Amino acid sequence: MNIIKKVLEENPIVAAPMAGVSDRPGRLIAREYGAGLVYTEMISAKALTYKNQKTYMLMNMQDEVQPVSMQIFGSEPDVMAEGARIMQEHGAQIIDINMGCPVPKVVNNGEGSSLMRMPEIAEAIVREMVRAVDVPVTVKFRKGWDDASVNAVEFAKRMEAAGASAIAVHGRTRVQYYSGKADWDIITQVKQAVMVPVIGNGDIFTPMDAKRMLEETGVDGVMIGRGALGRPWLYQQTLDYLRTGTYQADPDMDARREVIMHHAELLCEEKGEYVGMKEMRKHVAWYYKGLPHAARMRDGINKIAALDELKALLNM
Repeated sequence: MNIIKKVLEENPIVAAPMAGVSDRPGRLIAREYGAGLVYTEMISAKALTYKNQKTYMLMNMQDEVQPVSMQIFGSEPDVMAEGARIMQEHGAQIIDINMGCPVPKVVNNGEGSSLMRMPEIAEAIVREMVRAVDVPVTVKFRKGWDDASVNAVEFAKRMEAAGASAIAVHGRTRVQYYSGKADWDIITQVKQAVMVPVIGNGDIFTPMDAKRMLEETGVDGVMIGRGALGRPWLYQQTLDYLRTGTYQADPDMDARREVIMHHAELLCEEKGEYVGMKEMRKHVAWYYKGLPHAARMRDGINKIAALDELKALLNM
């Protein structure tokens, strides 16, 4: 049985790969709070082949529940295949190709979502990677480049034909970035066009959104991205809602503070206190978004550099 299908049948809640978010501490938190599948941050195939040590650290999956999907990006089929081999050697059980990133510095190199404008190269990348490794290769992409070139359905068929074991679709074009509304209809069309598992992505902010996407599109899994920033409990709330129909309330402030400290401790353990606390700043802003004293917390977190200072700021 397709490993991804099995994982999604057990738990269809997927934590989206996000740069600066789905690092190892972020994945551990997502797992603890109910995500059934997690991804690494996107990892450069070229940097892997150059044996870049900083890049190699992104593959650290110590103490993690498997499978973790390692996400790779690049634009040259042979380099991507070599990068995939390195990932497999480092324990990858699923390798996902990023063909959806809209960021200019990625797109301008012919990587990320720019591959949607080059389906032949995208297909060659999948084919070479599937040949190179024994683990499932999956692809994440978007609705299309812009509204004039919506090609997700045709693209999905090509990826499946090239050997992809699963597909994740974000219902926005590259030009949209994260603005406007995600098009779930295109996700439905992709699901109907291929036999492999399909994960839907875009505008999942509540457990009800996830249930609606599963029902409306027929996807096998629901990917939560921005909706879980500062709200990792959304994964568990969603899973509970799908299984029981009941909606668990958000944690109170004391419980939130515990989560924040736990996240900060994991980050400091992984990256050292200086870097960990620096990276924690954005997370604290997300954890406090929309809450009383959010502005004071944002100001405060930008001035601190140690775990003890964060504890004092949180009044713990």
